Amino acid sequence: MRTDTPQTIYRKDYAAPNYLIDTVEMGFDLDPSATRVATRIAMRRNPAAAGRDIVLFGEELELVALRVNGKALGRGDYRLAGGVLTIPGAPAKAELEIETLTHPDKNTSLMGLYVSNGNFFTQCEAEGFRKITYFPDRPDVMAKYTVMLRADRAKYPVLLSNGNLVEEGELPDGRHYAKWEDPFKKPSYLFALVAGNLVCQEETVRLKSGRDALLQVWVEDGNLDKTQHAMDSLKNSIDWDVKRFGLDLDLDRFMIVAVGDFNMGAMENKGLNIFNTKYVLANPRIATDVDFANIEAVVGHEYFHNWTGNRVTCRDWFQLSLKEGLTVFRDQEFSADMIGTDSGRAVKRIDDVRVLRQAQFPEDAGPMAHPVRPDSYVEINNFYTVTVYEKGAEVVRMYQTLLGREGFRKGMDLYFARHDGQAVTCDDFRAAMADANKRDLGQFERWYSQSGTPEVDASARYDAKSQTLELTLEQSCPATPGQKKKQPFHIPVAVGLLDARGRDMPLRLDGAKGAAKDTTLVLELTKARQTFRFTGVSEKPVLSILRGFSAPVVLKYDYSDAELAFLMAHDSDPFNRWEAGQRLATRRLLNLTVAVQAARQSGHVVAVDTVLNNIEHDGALTAALRATLNDQSLDPAFRELALTLPSETMIAEQMEVIDPHAIHVARQFLRRSLARELREDLLAAYRANRTPGDYSPDAGSAGRRALKNVALSYLAELDDPEVLELAAQQDVAANNMTDRLAALSALVNSAAAGKGEALQRFYEEFEAEALVIDKWFTLQATARGADVNTVRTLAEHPAFTLKNPNRARSLIFGFCNGNPSAFHVADGNGYSFWAEQVIALNASNPQVAARLARSLDRWRKYTPALQEKMRLALQQVASSPKLSRDVSEVITKALSN
Repeated sequence: MRTDTPQTIYRKDYAAPNYLIDTVEMGFDLDPSATRVATRIAMRRNPAAAGRDIVLFGEELELVALRVNGKALGRGDYRLAGGVLTIPGAPAKAELEIETLTHPDKNTSLMGLYVSNGNFFTQCEAEGFRKITYFPDRPDVMAKYTVMLRADRAKYPVLLSNGNLVEEGELPDGRHYAKWEDPFKKPSYLFALVAGNLVCQEETVRLKSGRDALLQVWVEDGNLDKTQHAMDSLKNSIDWDVKRFGLDLDLDRFMIVAVGDFNMGAMENKGLNIFNTKYVLANPRIATDVDFANIEAVVGHEYFHNWTGNRVTCRDWFQLSLKEGLTVFRDQEFSADMIGTDSGRAVKRIDDVRVLRQAQFPEDAGPMAHPVRPDSYVEINNFYTVTVYEKGAEVVRMYQTLLGREGFRKGMDLYFARHDGQAVTCDDFRAAMADANKRDLGQFERWYSQSGTPEVDASARYDAKSQTLELTLEQSCPATPGQKKKQPFHIPVAVGLLDARGRDMPLRLDGAKGAAKDTTLVLELTKARQTFRFTGVSEKPVLSILRGFSAPVVLKYDYSDAELAFLMAHDSDPFNRWEAGQRLATRRLLNLTVAVQAARQSGHVVAVDTVLNNIEHDGALTAALRATLNDQSLDPAFRELALTLPSETMIAEQMEVIDPHAIHVARQFLRRSLARELREDLLAAYRANRTPGDYSPDAGSAGRRALKNVALSYLAELDDPEVLELAAQQDVAANNMTDRLAALSALVNSAAAGKGEALQRFYEEFEAEALVIDKWFTLQATARGADVNTVRTLAEHPAFTLKNPNRARSLIFGFCNGNPSAFHVADGNGYSFWAEQVIALNASNPQVAARLARSLDRWRKYTPALQEKMRLALQQVASSPKLSRDVSEVITKALSN
């Protein structure tokens, strides 16, 4: 663990590397307690750099030998301090030989080379390669690698690395070897090694180019029956990338390997993708519809990195969104296309925006706010964020919105033509888009350099006499750490107008030539305030603004309840149809939250439910949800999304001061009220959307299950014996994990007498399935009746361990991030528990600890009483000895900003 004094690294200080590398040869003698690594590097001085020193980075290594051009170097020939090895005044050309010793079985950080369940794995992004050998471990140093792996054949029969297998054979003493050669230049963060006792599913496919390629999915023995969906997703990804972007697989083989101990979701190492088992293993017995969809998306994401990240990589880590934002956009488009219907694409879009609003908008409003292309960092692992990924994807999507799909493709083609095999910047990508389409995108750069979520205030004035509508848009962006004032963004705002019958009206801007024919226009907001004048508007319309969520902004427009209900019933844009319902529900929830607070402050002795029942009833929301629920023309998946209320986190973001308990009480009251009022409609939807027969994860079947199960979750709020019996029967009879988990959740979050027995049966049935037991922990950590003591008890369960990131996330993160009212309990016990867990994780896995540390980074937005307890917990972590850079950066920013 790195405990040196944290230093801030700035983008403005970028300097080209002193030396470039042509080839890297590596030999590994694999042993869990002591692995020897011999590395030979062909280096040459970089004509674009002024320095003459060779600078290498290393962590937690024993340096055995160091030679330059065959000459052994003594301690006086180099400097080694703070993880940096410097060879001063090196020759212009140097063959550098390094021997290091590392200890994989003690590497609990899961970065570099480590052991999981007796097998060897690597994770080198962002700076894990320096835990394997001393190296110029930076993304703009690209080279061709040849790797020799040697190990005990009985223990490690499978030896894998990047590229193509060129040689393998036997060695004395029961050992064997495998030699791998990667024909493409890559940065060190894409290096990968896997060695162990694994089995694989494999298929040979004919590529568009006419070549054959071997595809393999490697797993531990006993998991082969869970690999077909990952294999199908890989094949679909290869086909899609050729059809959509003309990008084909460039290797003779492509491998996916699943590992249970992994900090991230997956890693795009060239030709050897290493995955968290969560995003590979699936069959109907253990995986939900959401799991199947996530596997498809993540397999696609990592495969698409083969071009957007591997063939063209980022110059430095400040440019991380160059590869991640672009590739998230690509995997989103892939998943939408795999559904294959307009309604399915809309559901996917809504899902993506929900993630953005629930996670990224709060990040933009907190102490860890940073631009899509950050200006500085202390620990790069802390910048694998929803801003870089999800907001970065929205920035890429805006190119397509502004340029059209054809124009976006032209920009992509030029990007690869210019930069294949290079390490480049976000500005290079923007330039390719601009040049290919002959557009000035200079102002668009502010999406990369300015942090915060822009706000767009809209107002409209209709003139019946001239049949014109003036739409005025004003943009602003709140201050964020280090950026008090913001310049106007280039914001695409997609707009439509609906007539009194709910039909789209043809649109024409003042001064436009030709007849009005488009029913959606993309307005380009580039100034602080702009007015757009529509002509030929025959009647006063209802506005549909920001269709398809055309930009990652907060739209402020004074819709009436009647207008929102109208849009929810008629808007041809599915996103805005859903959005209208969310706005209605948010208004209702905020009013109820205020009522809860008022009742508590007034000292009423009557139950809060009684107080809430006496406030004005909102019939518009109930009527709109009933109409949507019963509209058979709508996709079941869309109806499920429409019925799902904004989360407690989303409601919290609408409040000046967050009161988690009041929000929870208000939301639960509204769920119970809707369940009572829609009981028969929900029961009808439940019965009509059963999916008898064999399980299939296709979008249509998944949508029906989603609608059926959201109906069950509402009905369970009533604690009605008939409904609880439905849930119990579904729990017993379900032939898939989606229905099984939904039924168990309904029981656990109700007053059902047998829920304890149901939980125990579930555990006993799936005890050997780690991914299912993760769900079991999460279900209990996020249950309404859970509290800190519940989670402490579960943390003592024999199946729980902090050493496995998935298991830690399932329980600890599930409680701290997924159960706000229980975590933010008034006595502060939730924060004490959080501090204990952050400190414990910091000692073993700083990267995971830093993610947990962010649970309190927005502590200043809560009620004063909670703020004080959060501050004390943050200070407790801050004063912990040997705090890692990862955690220190988060805690310092939380307390400072």
